[in-house]
Amino acid sequence: MASSQRLQGIFTPNMVPLDNRGNINEEELRKYTDWLIERGVHGLYPNGSTGEFLRFTPEERRRIIEIMVDQTRGRVPVLAGAAEANTRETIKACEYYHGLGARAVAIVAPFYYKLSPASVYAYFKEIGDNTPIDVTLYNIPLFASPIDVPTVQRLAEECPKVVAIKDSSGDIPHMIRMIKAVRPNRPEFSFLTGWDAALMPLLLIGCDGGTNATSGVVPEVTRKLYDLTIAGKLDEALKVQYDLVTLFDTMIYSAEFPEGFRAAAEIRGFRMGTGRQPLSEGQQRDLSALRNTLQCLLAEHGFASEPLGGCPVKGDEKFDSKEVSAIVQNVLAELKRRGLGN
Repeated sequence: MASSQRLQGIFTPNMVPLDNRGNINEEELRKYTDWLIERGVHGLYPNGSTGEFLRFTPEERRRIIEIMVDQTRGRVPVLAGAAEANTRETIKACEYYHGLGARAVAIVAPFYYKLSPASVYAYFKEIGDNTPIDVTLYNIPLFASPIDVPTVQRLAEECPKVVAIKDSSGDIPHMIRMIKAVRPNRPEFSFLTGWDAALMPLLLIGCDGGTNATSGVVPEVTRKLYDLTIAGKLDEALKVQYDLVTLFDTMIYSAEFPEGFRAAAEIRGFRMGTGRQPLSEGQQRDLSALRNTLQCLLAEHGFASEPLGGCPVKGDEKFDSKEVSAIVQNVLAELKRRGLGN
């Protein structure tokens, strides 16, 4: 995969199936990798937040990438999560994943310690100056030190190996400001969103794609939303976005992250095993109830059969064409006002 190729499309932040001893289920991970590629995702993103990278050892993280790069066989690019506890170990991970043939790495901003923008810049500058592989910055302010716009702009201008940012804040104005600050000097720089609930509007304001957890459960739907939006079929795209928000919200807010996504992947037919984060008895009961809800949501779209006892009957949902038109026109007007329109 040529390093000059822009990161674009839907990259799946995949989960890792575990066996009955809690170890990586290699056979199931290979099966899952093939399934995602066959259903149209543009790339794979192992060792991300959805993949629970912190719950694996450094050796396990490397093994996950080894398995997936080997199974992918160049069919799609692999964006490998390479965040370790410090710059020295992170650079070693960059070197290792480069040797395996990953397309790029994604590195989260420093976590635990809340650092100043100057420290965040210095952290990524050291990595950017010493990595053999392209780097995607990973901004997730919920869990790590935020990466502000001046820092992204400075790193983009000073570090040729820093080629993209994955932003999971869901903050549309923040993304607009980043694009406006970086694109004039780095037109090939990629902007990816990690917030599924706003995938369509973020694509409309200039994002190149996303690392979207829903694509690990319903890759067909996430890919369809991307294709419809890029093709300008906005009325159809908005309906898919509404459906995706319902599923995304149910998976992310109804259980400890990412247990809802793991439960939904089980419904799609994968043996995900028991996650490494222990759950209380109450949480286990809640997760069992959530599985029924998720199965009903997936059954609505033909991705699963209904659970025993059936699903609640829902009224027909109507989409107001005036509302659709108003949303689209507002987004396009904002694009034009900020000089980002075609």
